[in-house]
Amino acid sequence: MWAILSGIEGNIAAYEAVLADIKRQGVKVEALYILGDMVAPNQDSETVIKRIQNPLPGELEPQICIGWWEEQCFALHGLGSTAEPTELIDLFGKKTAKLLWDSVSGETVQWLRKCHFGFLELDCLLIHGSTISVSDELNLQTPPWQMLDRLQRVQANNLFCGRSGQVFEYQLQGGLVNSSVVTLDRQQPVETIIAPKKRVVGVGNVGRESGKATYTLYSPYNDRLEFKIVYYEPDLV
Repeated sequence: MWAILSGIEGNIAAYEAVLADIKRQGVKVEALYILGDMVAPNQDSETVIKRIQNPLPGELEPQICIGWWEEQCFALHGLGSTAEPTELIDLFGKKTAKLLWDSVSGETVQWLRKCHFGFLELDCLLIHGSTISVSDELNLQTPPWQMLDRLQRVQANNLFCGRSGQVFEYQLQGGLVNSSVVTLDRQQPVETIIAPKKRVVGVGNVGRESGKATYTLYSPYNDRLEFKIVYYEPDLV
């Protein structure tokens, strides 16, 4: 069984509650995946990172990939794909950008840069956004052709993502896909692709909603999928 979570967002109480819930499971959890957004404009972001870096005896060592908030940290420190944190400022304003700068140290940012973009395990892709970017949000309203496009870019039949913060299961039934390229000169021959049954899973969000965390359990051996809700006592600031 895998435990898959995303969006701790600097909420140490929520993360501890999820770790405790994982220990209470009746089945053995063999792997723990954190699909980004570990930090946020939250004063406990450094505490969360230290906790992830130092699992307690008997706990799983988390396998980590970067998320949207980590990308914003890179931009703030001039280490991202863009020179300025324009996406962050456009969405949340300069005050939030300053708070994020104050919440995540330069040392932590350098450590985050070493994290993966995603994981390809068996026929599963585990990633924060999608194969396009960490900003690409997949949810139940995403058109089927867009879901198929994201899955066709890698050899995976199951895509687990955390960008939306939602828990959902989106199934694409198997079938035939016809594609062709039209240029100014001519149209290329039609190519037919046999698309097997595929699925996109939103794994939930741990830290965004105070007092309530969601995450996902998945067994790659029998394809069992289970969404978990954990209620906890939030820290009072």
